[in-house]
Amino acid sequence: MNEQPQMKVEDRFWLKGNFAPVHEEITETKLEVTGAIPPELNGRYFRNGANPPSGDTPHWFFGHGMIHGVELNGGKANWYRNRYVRTPLLNAEDQAVDETMEDLTKSIANTHIIGHAGKILALEEGHWPYELSPELDTVGPYNYGGKLKTGMTAHPKVCGETGELLFFGYGLTPPYLTYHRASADGELLQSEVIEVKGATMVHDFNITRNHVIFMDLPLIWDFAAAEKYGMPIRWSDDYGARLGVMPRNGKNEDVVWYDIDPCYVYHPLNAYEDGDTIVIDVCRMAHSMKEGMPDVPPVLYQWTIDLKAGKVSERQLDDRAVDFPRVPDRLVGQPYRYGYTAEFGGLPAAAAFRKYDMKTGTSTAHILKNGRAGGEPVFAPAAGASAEDDGYLLSFVHDPAENKSELVILDASNVEADPVARVHLPVRVPAGFHGSWIPDAV
Repeated sequence: MNEQPQMKVEDRFWLKGNFAPVHEEITETKLEVTGAIPPELNGRYFRNGANPPSGDTPHWFFGHGMIHGVELNGGKANWYRNRYVRTPLLNAEDQAVDETMEDLTKSIANTHIIGHAGKILALEEGHWPYELSPELDTVGPYNYGGKLKTGMTAHPKVCGETGELLFFGYGLTPPYLTYHRASADGELLQSEVIEVKGATMVHDFNITRNHVIFMDLPLIWDFAAAEKYGMPIRWSDDYGARLGVMPRNGKNEDVVWYDIDPCYVYHPLNAYEDGDTIVIDVCRMAHSMKEGMPDVPPVLYQWTIDLKAGKVSERQLDDRAVDFPRVPDRLVGQPYRYGYTAEFGGLPAAAAFRKYDMKTGTSTAHILKNGRAGGEPVFAPAAGASAEDDGYLLSFVHDPAENKSELVILDASNVEADPVARVHLPVRVPAGFHGSWIPDAV
């Protein structure tokens, strides 16, 4: 997703087409629906993304966060809303990244949105989360009653068995990496400094039933790189790449590191334990932000950590360009069969939603035709679900013919079929990053 050095403004994909920001915040309660919304979907689908108020930003990752949401209840679509996350940086877009890192309230809050312990949190990996109301009003920064002393990754993991929230924060100065664990009711239980060699972009990590697995990969912070890449990050041939396995309630001295081939992973699909091994499925890039080279697309890989032998094997599972991977929330860190991804069509947006059967090694896809493009496929369970794929996939899809978007709901057990429902929105929802289905119960 990185561009060639010294990119011209007119070549920045994130400022054009359906990546371009929108500027009006609206509420619409009269929404047309094609098909039938499953009546058990009672809650809200929220998705975050970069939306610079000025209309310009040096990199896609730096636009200020705007949440787009649809409330569903009893087979009806009650409303669509889009709202900026109101942080101190909303009206201070030109503030340098290194200047914001000293103040954990200075988030652009643009990457993800989750529900946990009765709170809705907008996330960006360098700062504190921002709490939002169910109607997308900004409540303010959230730091677990003052206990959280670092930022929070945009990709925390909710354990489907215990309800714990596991996450980490990284820094540009020591401590470079800190692991955190919060209880199901939102109490911060543990914070542990994890020793790594330097300041890297640690975008995501992995959990299993008994472990967390850190990815210490060679994208390092370097503010001189901002002129070339639009971000102060670059690839390092010298840093190396490794995976760190630690018990979920462990400490730094419990981490066991395993060297792997250099690569970068923005997003893993899932991880789980299988006897004396840990299996991790990831969307792997051979390199990113490497001097003089365009990025290569992410493809599905599998790492297998043999805990007894102390080694890692890896294999490529597919050659399609896929990312934004998801599994049902209850199966995060657990053995699973089905995973869902956005299959890219050149730009980081879904030309198709691809479902992988990890047991058979096959895949099927819902192809988006006529230039339509979607995003991350978020899983919502069906009522009385018995099979793993009893549920629905939710994503915003843009229709270039009308220059408007829809909330598309697919049958996860039959992704190739026509959508179960399409909620027609009155506006365009720009391509964005990550989101969640947050049921009323959360």
